[in-house]
Amino acid sequence: MTEGKVSRLVPRNQKVLLACIIATSTIDSVLVGFDSSLMGSFNVMPSYSNYFELTTATKSLNTAISYMGGALMALFAGSLVDWRGRKECVFWSAVITMIGGIIQGAAQNIGMFIAGRFIVGFGLGLAQVSTPTLVAETAPVQWRGFALGLYYAFWGVGTLVASGVCYGTQNMSSTWAWRIPSLLQAGPAVLCMIVLLFVPESPRWLISRGRHEEALEVLAIANTGGDIASPIVQVQFKEIEDTLRWERERELSMMKALTQPANRKRLLITTTFSIMVMLPGTNIVTFYFGDMLSSAGIKDPTTQLQINVILTSWTLIVAVTASFFADKIGRRTLCAGSLTAGILTLYAFAGLTAKYGTSGYAPGVYGTIAMIFLYNASYAWGITPLTVLYPPEVLSYDIRAVGMGIYTFTTKMCGLFVTLVVPFGLVAIGWKVYIINASIDILMVLFVLLFWVETRGLTLEEVDKLFDGEKHSDVPDLEAIKEGKMIEIEGLDAAVTQQQVHMSEKRT
Repeated sequence: MTEGKVSRLVPRNQKVLLACIIATSTIDSVLVGFDSSLMGSFNVMPSYSNYFELTTATKSLNTAISYMGGALMALFAGSLVDWRGRKECVFWSAVITMIGGIIQGAAQNIGMFIAGRFIVGFGLGLAQVSTPTLVAETAPVQWRGFALGLYYAFWGVGTLVASGVCYGTQNMSSTWAWRIPSLLQAGPAVLCMIVLLFVPESPRWLISRGRHEEALEVLAIANTGGDIASPIVQVQFKEIEDTLRWERERELSMMKALTQPANRKRLLITTTFSIMVMLPGTNIVTFYFGDMLSSAGIKDPTTQLQINVILTSWTLIVAVTASFFADKIGRRTLCAGSLTAGILTLYAFAGLTAKYGTSGYAPGVYGTIAMIFLYNASYAWGITPLTVLYPPEVLSYDIRAVGMGIYTFTTKMCGLFVTLVVPFGLVAIGWKVYIINASIDILMVLFVLLFWVETRGLTLEEVDKLFDGEKHSDVPDLEAIKEGKMIEIEGLDAAVTQQQVHMSEKRT
């Protein structure tokens, strides 16, 4: 394949490039968060409920349909991302989401609204496969945890904006009360398209397509500010090249690759993690906080929206703070600790709701609300930064995009389960739903402690050793190079050296 060149729009300054990579992650997250929170606000907005004459079933369908769109896209998003590239798929995801938002905002009936929601979900399904994959494969190791940790931390920005906009439009007597927030989904999508102009393609995808010179330059800019001769760059380049060569030489079809013992464990971890992301209790708060507050004795829609804005702001602060510590604490410890804290707060919330939900006793009601805040904090501190950080780390390159598609599919199906089952559960058994949820969460903690592997501080290729039992390249680990323990790097093939010389000449 003919060598390409890194676009002139891509910054050659390491810090500026890192900012653009992180911006790709955060803007996409804002879009996902905006959409996810929108229905929670709509569900307590009288103008929305009255216009569509909603029942419990149609209320659930309007909320769930975007998950159906995302689940459908996830079935083939991985193959699409491998074929067309990570960056191009991020672009098309933004285009699709923008179109869906416009249709939703212009809806004349419930069918048109559902169609818009479905298309939005379709675009978000592609985004949630392509964006984390692009960021994970492009960001330097020392910044990977922060960059991907911010992905769902800035989900809170999207939810805050959505909550604020809905709070501002709720008193409109016309349908613009819900049309304006729907149309504003196009904003983050357009911003994402602009930022993509300054972001390179994944160096791993470039190497897989034979575009070695371009990949080497991207690695150099991202890791050393453009020093191609740096051992840090050379080691990562050869490590990626050797690993991809090993995967090609096995000549496995995608189905055979997915069924390899090591890959089965990878997929077991990622698919079960989607349950931990979607079903520990967080989506009960996200979508049905109005029902939760009503059961706690707070039934005024304006008060509910005010509490939602405050709750979203609180969750955002905790999540962004947690992103700075994503690489300070091991992945297993972070996940298990977050789930455990969530279990305790859910049990407390259930007990307080049962005792004070209909009592009108103010301190009891305030205590119930406090448990919602504490639950969101426990989730935002651990699960939020890991949501799209851990899956691409444990998936090897040959199944990373497809594996992220499977992870997105199972995540959407879990979300679909929440939106279709929880409202009926809350009507039927009320606060007992929280007891059941917290009890299931205990099993999640045990799974993490027994099956998760620790990936903190490792390159994506070094993680392979934890699953395959061996590293597929003879270069030293990156940490050894950084610590100066191994300066002589043997085994770099002539192709790398020739590229270094060729690119050095061009720079002079």
